[in-house]
Amino acid sequence: MSEIKWEKTISDVNNEILVNLERPHKMYYVALAISVACVLLFVTMVGYHTVVGLGVWTGFAPPTYWLVDITNFVFWVGIGHAGTLISAILFLFRAQWRNTVNRSAEAMTIFAVICAAVFPLIHMGRMYLGAYWALPLPNTNNLWVNFRSPLFWDVCAISTYFTTSLLFWYIGLVPDLASIRDRVSGFKKVVYGLLSFGWRGTARQWHHYETGYGFLAALATPLVLSVHSIVSWDFAMSIQPGWHTTIFPPYFVAGAILSGCAMVYTLLVPIRWMFGLEKFIRADHLEACIKLTLLTSTIVFYAYGIEFFVAWYSGNPYEWAIFQKRAAGPYAFYFWTMVACNCIFPLIWWSKKMRYNMVISYVVCVLINVGMWFERYNIIISSLIEDFLPGSWGHAEPGLWEIGLTIGSFGLFNMFFLLFCKFFPIVSLSEIKLIMPKPLSGHGKGGH
Repeated sequence: MSEIKWEKTISDVNNEILVNLERPHKMYYVALAISVACVLLFVTMVGYHTVVGLGVWTGFAPPTYWLVDITNFVFWVGIGHAGTLISAILFLFRAQWRNTVNRSAEAMTIFAVICAAVFPLIHMGRMYLGAYWALPLPNTNNLWVNFRSPLFWDVCAISTYFTTSLLFWYIGLVPDLASIRDRVSGFKKVVYGLLSFGWRGTARQWHHYETGYGFLAALATPLVLSVHSIVSWDFAMSIQPGWHTTIFPPYFVAGAILSGCAMVYTLLVPIRWMFGLEKFIRADHLEACIKLTLLTSTIVFYAYGIEFFVAWYSGNPYEWAIFQKRAAGPYAFYFWTMVACNCIFPLIWWSKKMRYNMVISYVVCVLINVGMWFERYNIIISSLIEDFLPGSWGHAEPGLWEIGLTIGSFGLFNMFFLLFCKFFPIVSLSEIKLIMPKPLSGHGKGGH
């Protein structure tokens, strides 16, 4: 990858990025309006569900109580993984291509985890009591949490992951908030001044900043592997056919990184256009993101094959029957869509020309996220619907209620991300400045 030729000063970087944030393209407001409409649909459906009860779910019957709830939960947790991967692991390896994409990846992590956390609360019925029943708090009913349950491990892992990611994201924002503070006046100056904690860009502040940022990067790195491994144990720790396999932890981690990297690309391409950031989010940076996506797609392709081999080699008729029905049964559409989107379409990226073609790459990244949603649905529903009791076998398909909530969760995610892009720099000013030539004297007004 070619190095960036910096011919501008620090003040020029501030001006070009922040001015574009103040005056985005008109399509930004169209996208925001569509997202808000989806959020209103989501809020309406959740409100009705809270009043009426869980019976409004199409699939709320044994043995598929969770149906799309758990599908969306696992999907959004996976989306949040690439943020920590790009921000933390690549920071530790000093990969410079992350400098212009890490901020959007970090923000994506926060918003994706919020979307994921909503679905278990929805499934509890009375959302306002969700935290009370989920956390290991002593209560007068002596209803203690089962510490041996992977569902409880989920609560601990995801809350830790969210807290660490939030701190990592916010610490990286502090110098940039100070840059905005120095450009605005009135009430905005007060707000950004409070958010920036009095940052002045002194040598001592930079020392503490880099120490804290590096510490959180090292702390967040094992979370990339641990969090989605624990999510996979929700399934692998059971004896359900199709779930009880040791390949699930690495398989889920690879799938999470695949969907997260594809989502980063899906968000960055329109954002760089809406905010005029082509000089900073360069084609080389996007191509590096595509390479990472292609790598994880290859790992996922291998995992799909190993799943079928292990099911056949195990000699377990229940296990092998599940995989046969996934490929040639009532859920074959979901299975082959999953394989095509996650394994076949990304093969075009072996061509460098295709990796630099943003239109084709954007379409493939969108299809990957479709495929990853179908993967979670395929794994969850096909195993739940046919267990060891033939009397409970049946068929389940998502209804309008499930589809509406899924669309609403995408609207919620997009709304958060678009609002973030409007009020905070989507490109990390501080990290760009760190790789620019430094002046020998003083800090200017725009030098934070």
